Amino acid sequence: MQTHVAAHATRDVGRAVPMPKRWIKYLARMGYSARVVIYLIIGMFTILAAWSGGSKPDSKGAIQVLLGQPFGKALVWILIIGLVGYVVWRLIQAILDTDDHGVGPKALAIRAALGVSAFTYATLALYALSLLGVLGGSGDGGRGGGDSALAQAMNGIVGADVVTLGLALIFLGVATAHVWKALKRKYADHFDAGEAAMRFIHPISIVGLVGRGAIFAVLAVLLFYRFLSSGAAQAQNPGLREALQFVQNMPFGQVLLFAVGVG
Repeated sequence: MQTHVAAHATRDVGRAVPMPKRWIKYLARMGYSARVVIYLIIGMFTILAAWSGGSKPDSKGAIQVLLGQPFGKALVWILIIGLVGYVVWRLIQAILDTDDHGVGPKALAIRAALGVSAFTYATLALYALSLLGVLGGSGDGGRGGGDSALAQAMNGIVGADVVTLGLALIFLGVATAHVWKALKRKYADHFDAGEAAMRFIHPISIVGLVGRGAIFAVLAVLLFYRFLSSGAAQAQNPGLREALQFVQNMPFGQVLLFAVGVG
């Protein structure tokens, strides 16, 4: 799953889409902004949890935190609009291949991952709507673990153990890709900035990619352990909250959790 910046998204969209359809640029920008808000909230609460042992929210928990702020409903509505924009942009990337990945095996895997990303954030937008009562519900309490609708559907097709192992391998691959991109500075291909700006961008990007890669690596370990223990049928697959708890329980867990929060 590639990490892109809004400037890169704007540049790609401008090349691949006729200029009259400038609304796609704004959808992409709103989408990345919404994603930023969610990660900022998760990161801040993770850092606080490292010092105080407080709660560690996941993406749904981040939306609940936002809803509890002054003018929370208005903020969540803005977030939903942004998430919808992000979903549309990811679908455009996956279907129209705006990044020129091509149709090779690796390219199709990347485009499929973009489609899965669209699905994931679409479910997050639906969850936000449920918190607002639009869908006639009040959400599921913000539980971060648990299977997605996609995982549940696949469970019924190929079996829970196979899905668990498959997710473990996918997350391991994503974690490796994040760390590789950080070490090789592949993210720099998506920036149009001078050397002075890149001196600040390099450490921020490296820490961010490694931090996110660490989360995917932990999820892969948890899923693989669940596969070996044949527990996939009895329990839901772990999510971000479980991964952060795992990090906190490790030796020097508070330091590691703080580092992940910063990342």
